Amino acid sequence: MIPKNLDVRPRCPIRTTMELIGGKWKLLIIFGLAPEALRLSQLKKRIPDISEKILIQELKLLVQSELVARIDHQEAPPRVTYQLTDKGRKVLPLIEEMRHFAMEYEKK
Repeated sequence: MIPKNLDVRPRCPIRTTMELIGGKWKLLIIFGLAPEALRLSQLKKRIPDISEKILIQELKLLVQSELVARIDHQEAPPRVTYQLTDKGRKVLPLIEEMRHFAMEYEKK
């Protein structure tokens, strides 16, 4: 049975953006991957405050949302790297604007 009060609205772009990149760590991970593809341990060194467990969880979410690509190099011993996708690179100007906002905010 279909509910009588079915509320169908288009998705809010801000909510979509927050779902994709919101939270404590996702933007830092994206920023950390901006210059180059990295292994998990290399990325952990760039974000020392994050636990390995949380880093793995956040990377999985970023891979699922197609902002980050997980590359398995099919080598022995196993080697996996993470890199930004084209969609992920589109987040970088947002990060730059956030940095600019924070710098201006702290001046006042």
